[in-house]
Amino acid sequence: MTPQLMQTGAAFQRASVSPAGGPQIALRPSAFLRGATVACILIAVAAVQVSLTARLGAAQSLPAVLAVLAVLTLAARRYWLAEPGAIKIGPDGLAVWNRAGQLIAEGRITGCSQWSGRLLILALTSMRGSSRPLLIPADALSADAFRELAVLGRHGSRA
Repeated sequence: MTPQLMQTGAAFQRASVSPAGGPQIALRPSAFLRGATVACILIAVAAVQVSLTARLGAAQSLPAVLAVLAVLTLAARRYWLAEPGAIKIGPDGLAVWNRAGQLIAEGRITGCSQWSGRLLILALTSMRGSSRPLLIPADALSADAFRELAVLGRHGSRA
């Protein structure tokens, strides 16, 4: 991440007013989801290593194992950089910005799924009719904000 992008993202997270003018909720990076992602990467790399070493040997399987590790690590990093950084609850739904301050989704909540008190998945439908899932882990925001989003999601998905 470039220093300029880091400064832009840090300044955006400290802001208390969204670009649209209303209050926003800043989202922290989720240690739970990042840990799960790293665990899945390690399991996939170990599976490739075990499978190829049995057929090719350790030396011949090493390039493939390293390639799988590199591809999965780059994909995880790309996802982490594009994660939502802030949300705004409005009268017509939600607006979501990434850590760089760019609007990445906006729309009505048309679906909701909650996994225990740890994860909330909302389906946002834009004015054009396209749908986008929004994954919100509980450790990314305060307990009150998570509860408010869960209630909003349950009510929005019934409409």
